[in-house]
Amino acid sequence: MRTVVIGMLGSTLDQGFSRQRWYKWRPTVSLGQQPDLLVDRMELLFSAQHQRIANFVIKDLAVVSPETLVVPRIFELKNPWDFEEVYAALFDFAKAYPFDPEREDYLVHITTGTHVLQICLFLLLESRHIPARIIQTSPPSFKDKEINPAGIYGVIDLDLSRYDRLAERFRVEVQEHVNLLKSGIDTRNPAFNAMIERLEKVAGESTEPILLTGPTGAGKSRLAQLIYDLRRLRRQVKGEFVEINCATLRGDSAMSTLFGHKRGAFTGATADRAGLLRQADGGVLFLDEVGELGPDEQAMLLRAIEVKRFYPLGSDTEAASDFQLICGSNRPLAKLAATGGFRPDLLARINLWSFRLPGLVERPEDIEPNLDYELDRYAEKTGRQARFNREARELFLALATGGEARWSGNFLDLAGSVRRMGALSDGGRITTTIVREEWGRLRQMWVAGTNGGLDAEGAGQNEDILARVLGEEAGELDRFEALQLAGVIRECGRFRNLSEAGRALFARSRQKKPP
Repeated sequence: MRTVVIGMLGSTLDQGFSRQRWYKWRPTVSLGQQPDLLVDRMELLFSAQHQRIANFVIKDLAVVSPETLVVPRIFELKNPWDFEEVYAALFDFAKAYPFDPEREDYLVHITTGTHVLQICLFLLLESRHIPARIIQTSPPSFKDKEINPAGIYGVIDLDLSRYDRLAERFRVEVQEHVNLLKSGIDTRNPAFNAMIERLEKVAGESTEPILLTGPTGAGKSRLAQLIYDLRRLRRQVKGEFVEINCATLRGDSAMSTLFGHKRGAFTGATADRAGLLRQADGGVLFLDEVGELGPDEQAMLLRAIEVKRFYPLGSDTEAASDFQLICGSNRPLAKLAATGGFRPDLLARINLWSFRLPGLVERPEDIEPNLDYELDRYAEKTGRQARFNREARELFLALATGGEARWSGNFLDLAGSVRRMGALSDGGRITTTIVREEWGRLRQMWVAGTNGGLDAEGAGQNEDILARVLGEEAGELDRFEALQLAGVIRECGRFRNLSEAGRALFARSRQKKPP
């Protein structure tokens, strides 16, 4: 392969017109004086006002390296210290240059030129707009000046993966970030681990919206928080993590909660409200169950994503917020969009990066490490250690990974199960008796959930409805309370506001009231 050097003439360092110039170190000429570097072609960039210096450098290169073809190129800059101008000029040069990496090896001489030019060259090399390595020359030391007047040179490849020790450091850092996204749990499911590894790269390289899908309790909220933690660790965000379950938003309160409002915008609006989008400025906004948003909220959210601006309710003045968005959904958004329940253009915008979290029943090999994680969480929350004896642990894992295990609430079920067994353990020892009792309770809960009615995606289960609203506290309700509350929540979802829902829910009682 031919070796090609691209460099800027040094108007000061390369200068020299008398015979004394041969006793002076000149960086461009020194490239032709290196005994172990054969330059086949040199692309020499210079301003027309430095033509005389260029002529001497070209003439002297012909003396020290007659094999080198020097191609002079006029490269004009009005202000060589203007970053924007210099970068644009070098970018245009790189775009127009006929690079042929299959046949030529390119080196960019970064010793000459202004600091601004050197920085711009570095950026273009790092982004691979210029497919080359860096070559840097240095003058000889005082004691070596007579022995080696040409000085020395070094070649730097910005593809850091070529440097074994650096590459190993990157690999270690990536693994640390992957472990963070897994809450430090040594998960064993290959599909889940591959998904997390891809998410680690996306979360670090892109600020576009991320859509997390999967059944209720699969860990979408927790993962969204961990993505934020990772971005904050990498200094990609400086604001806070703001989370809202969209299933809890209805009517004017939905618009107000998300986008804020002005005083007097609606009945009860006694003061201005900033809204969650502005609260998330510079940080991350997590919209869980985004499929529950109404059409007006969807339209405003789309605009806020696109232009980072929106109108608070009742305001004629736009507000601004530069937030990063993560959405979660346990509903099939594509089907909702096809039937008019969700805006297709909003789905396209938030679905650039989509990751499905598998349910616990799809990850039986991960039940054991997650069981240990939940035991540790129980100890942190209560200050009490709870541990299985050997027989009880083997029994629980056999049941948890067996054919009768449904885990319809996923990690919500597992966490609730650990809390109950921990509370019943004497001296912190979970026995086989406690395990069998707990397993009966889980089976009863899953059967009750199935009898409560399912739609095609399982989103109509009573546990799912309660989990979306109450989170982990849903597992503390008695079955009778759960059935009643789930029905009330489902009914409320049919109405625009609490007043309408109240009139429907208490219609009979209202009729019996005395006039």
